[in-house]
Amino acid sequence: MPELPEVEVVRQGLEKILEDRPKLEKIELKRKDLRDPMPAKKLNTLIGEKVTHVERRAKYLLLWTNKGAMLSHLGMTGTWRVAPPGDERSHDHVYLHFSGNLRLAYRDPRRFGIFDFVSDPASHPRLVGLGPEPLGKDFTGESLWGSLRGKNVALKVAIMDQKVVVGVGNIYASEALFAAGIKPSLPAQKLSLDRAKILVKEIRRILKESIQKGGSSISDFAHASGESGYFQNTFKVYDREGEKCVRCGHTIRAKVIGGRNTYWCPSCQK
Repeated sequence: MPELPEVEVVRQGLEKILEDRPKLEKIELKRKDLRDPMPAKKLNTLIGEKVTHVERRAKYLLLWTNKGAMLSHLGMTGTWRVAPPGDERSHDHVYLHFSGNLRLAYRDPRRFGIFDFVSDPASHPRLVGLGPEPLGKDFTGESLWGSLRGKNVALKVAIMDQKVVVGVGNIYASEALFAAGIKPSLPAQKLSLDRAKILVKEIRRILKESIQKGGSSISDFAHASGESGYFQNTFKVYDREGEKCVRCGHTIRAKVIGGRNTYWCPSCQK
């Protein structure tokens, strides 16, 4: 599933494609639903409007006009691309037609994505209650430490909680905890303030590095341009069970924590 860096890379790609602020001329829904029904009537109120900018909130993309936004979540296999006439593909579920003969296609073989209408982010049910952005000024060691008080779940589970901090998915949680030298199974409430500050620093660093490298292209992820990212080539622990730790040479271990495969070095993360 695309995580925050991958979604941010797609956002940047869409922002560039739509930089001339084209007018939305038609929304073509090839089916009535993806993960949930798509509100065709509400979405059609945006026809005739120019796209002013593309925003990312957590793992959601928001294509804004002066009358509201189209919200997109990529689910597990969703991708956006420029699709000129003749470039129709199986599992294309949404076409956005813009002025200047520009057409964007949303393709999603497994249909776990979301396509919705947003008028006010502060009241939209998908956006209400989300935690701070990990790359924003509100996410600090103090804020993370404070949000973990009373939480007896594993730390890795806690930092993947969208109410604690948004967008830190399975890959980047494992990589950040390795970089910070913290065992994923540590009870969240036992994380000290000093180590919380280190963890926030590493979360920020790793997310930024992944964005610079185009994200992690595993499974079906691709940029809006169709290119792949290459951060997966720098994984230190994720998906490396049984291999030697790049730092100390010990064997990387793995187990399921909170329903997700988790990877760590038993020597570096104590």
